[in-house]
Amino acid sequence: MKFRADEISSVLQREIEQYRSQLEVAEVGRVIEVGDGIARVYGLAGAMAGEMVEFPNGTRGQVFNLEESSVGVIILGDYLDIKEGDTVKSTGQLLRVPVGDAMIGRVVGPLGEPLDDKGPIVTAHTRLVESIAPGVAEREPVNVPLQTGVKAIDSMTPIGRGQRELIIGDRKTGKTALAIDTIINQKEENVICVYVAVGQKESSVAQTVETLRKYGAMDYTIVVVASSSDPAPLQYVAPYAGCAMAEYYMYEQGRDTLCIYDDLSKQAVAYRQLSLLMRRPPGREAYPGDIFYCHSRLLERSAKLSKEKGGGSLTALPIIETLEGEVSAYIPTNVISITDGQIYLQPELFFAGVRPAVDVGISVSRVGGKAQTGAMKKVAGSLRLDLAAFRELEAFAQLGTELDKATQTQLDRGYRMVELLKQPQYQPYHVADQVMSIFAGSVGYLDKVPRPEVREWEGEFLRFMREQKSEVREAIRKTRKLDDDTTKALKAAIEEFQRQYDAAKQKAKKAG
Repeated sequence: MKFRADEISSVLQREIEQYRSQLEVAEVGRVIEVGDGIARVYGLAGAMAGEMVEFPNGTRGQVFNLEESSVGVIILGDYLDIKEGDTVKSTGQLLRVPVGDAMIGRVVGPLGEPLDDKGPIVTAHTRLVESIAPGVAEREPVNVPLQTGVKAIDSMTPIGRGQRELIIGDRKTGKTALAIDTIINQKEENVICVYVAVGQKESSVAQTVETLRKYGAMDYTIVVVASSSDPAPLQYVAPYAGCAMAEYYMYEQGRDTLCIYDDLSKQAVAYRQLSLLMRRPPGREAYPGDIFYCHSRLLERSAKLSKEKGGGSLTALPIIETLEGEVSAYIPTNVISITDGQIYLQPELFFAGVRPAVDVGISVSRVGGKAQTGAMKKVAGSLRLDLAAFRELEAFAQLGTELDKATQTQLDRGYRMVELLKQPQYQPYHVADQVMSIFAGSVGYLDKVPRPEVREWEGEFLRFMREQKSEVREAIRKTRKLDDDTTKALKAAIEEFQRQYDAAKQKAKKAG
């Protein structure tokens, strides 16, 4: 009986193929050193930078350093169970996180694992944690406003959809409160929000989540948490993971998204810790040389996409904490140079009761009036300059010099505008209400109102406009413009309200 060689080789090949399909082929290394959230692994010669690896207890790691005889791995989870000599398996994949509608309303860790006791997250979609930012040709100019609901910001440092606006200030000056107000205000704006909490106390994060739930904001928000008790690798990865979750809506659904990184100074500290443990050379303030790239590659992913790419947008509000108002420190200057403007919160203003404590002099938006409605642009055009002039006059008036009538009038109006721009926490204003308030103040209708009564006057006035002059408010809300007819109607409404307000005050005085 004769055998043909090609028949034998084909049978053998088929058998080998079947056998190979049952085998799991993976590159395996061994841990030679472990501690403080990092591990050195010997034997993963083919590993890629940023590749995901798996430890025996199921914990994942990411290749951070590629060295001559070993690789440095950051451990994304509990590193206390990992011991020297453990096997480490390469996966051949870059780090990914789950994304999609199942994430909305959930509190998750940096790897997408649920932290809110609401059961597992079931989604078929995942995205790479690190992805390349869209190029210039794929972007559009930023010209659609992202309403924060905060009068001092929407009028003087407006934010556009696709912009990166830094919120900067000392601790306890209201940075997080400003970000939370912005999320609450997106309720009717159809914007998906991602709030990334890095290095905060778990109790603070729980309070923030409770606030969002109370105001119905969790219906369109994902909260990503890497608390202060989490290892440094998780704190480092969290902002990128949050950005990937927002990018899904921008790229896949063409929607507008908002991502808040609270705060990037804590992420920088976590990255410095990892880099020093990996023996990367330290630079200024012991940060590694690539700390600028660490933040720029995150913030550059924010964009307003062109129509061809779906027209979605990702707006970033990074938060940076300063020490003693030191804006010229290393990390603050880095992030200021990456972003398209900053909102600086001043401790002196905050403790003087001006809240939000926005410093008009240093705060700036590099998108400017392009991200403002026509009505707001018209009423708030000179507001910034007027307030800056008022601050100078105020300092001059404190010297006790005699002031002429015009200067005194300017001072009085300035004091009333400062009162008008104060706003309680978690009470964002609709843009139409902001326009009407600022118009009343800047035209001079508040000049005769005593300073302590300004806030009360404003509250009553806005209620009057909603209940009795809703057609004027509706015209501003729909057209977002302030034409001659609307201006005339608004002036008449304010005068009518002023008469009612004065009559009510007189009546109360007599009754008292």
